Amino acid sequence: MRHNKAINHLGRKSGHRKALMANMASSLIKHKRIETTVAKAKALKTYVEPLITKCKEDTTHSRRVVFSYLKDKDAVKELFGVIAPKVADRPGGYTRVLHTGFRLGDGADMALIELVDFNEAALASAKKEEKKATRRSRAKKAEPKAEAAPAEPAAAPEAEEAPKAE
Repeated sequence: MRHNKAINHLGRKSGHRKALMANMASSLIKHKRIETTVAKAKALKTYVEPLITKCKEDTTHSRRVVFSYLKDKDAVKELFGVIAPKVADRPGGYTRVLHTGFRLGDGADMALIELVDFNEAALASAKKEEKKATRRSRAKKAEPKAEAAPAEPAAAPEAEEAPKAE
């Protein structure tokens, strides 16, 4: 039974696993997207998301805490300088795991893990969808206003005439 075993050990001793996660997190932060196995991607997601949350508050203490996990000055600088401003308003869910198929050598299930706010293709399509939605909503709002403007003066005399008739 695997009661109370929350983390995936990935078939490694703790020192090797910590070094693996630190190196993968640094690579993800520097390159914004890496390809790895699904198990490692899921483990990396739980490792790097708290670090990104920690980087929202740019203090010496938070930089030291993040550096103790990453062990890479360039990655820490990138995290606090480039990534933190982009994810400042996001409440979580900074990474995305996309399954890509199987590795040819051993058939391992492969995945692409990326930072959500740095995928240009997804951001471009989201902006296009937003523009379409705003055009529709503006067009619908503009038509009732145009119709309502002539209708209001016509409605006002009818309202005045109705009480006079009674």
